[in-house]
Amino acid sequence: SKTVKVAQTSDLSPGKGRVVQADGHDIALFNVEGTFYAIDNACTHRGGSLGEGELSADTVECPLHGAQFNVKTGAVTNPPARAGVRSFPVKVEGNDVFVLLE
Repeated sequence: SKTVKVAQTSDLSPGKGRVVQADGHDIALFNVEGTFYAIDNACTHRGGSLGEGELSADTVECPLHGAQFNVKTGAVTNPPARAGVRSFPVKVEGNDVFVLLE
């Protein structure tokens, strides 16, 4: 596994998400009340960008068709998506946000 720096803590205020690059992977990074979470960016329904979706508490809504995912676990919580997305461990050191790739 490999630890990749993807952002600074100041890049993302609480309640926000964004798409980051980690070793060629598109990853959706979220700040939920000061804690960072990372999941696969591509929605399992039609590949919508979850990092561009609306974050509400710990749930992100895909901007394409409204599928919802728990950003802490990657589990799908609302259709039309049927499968969850991969979740990645996040480590914060100082102001740097790292994602652990398996």
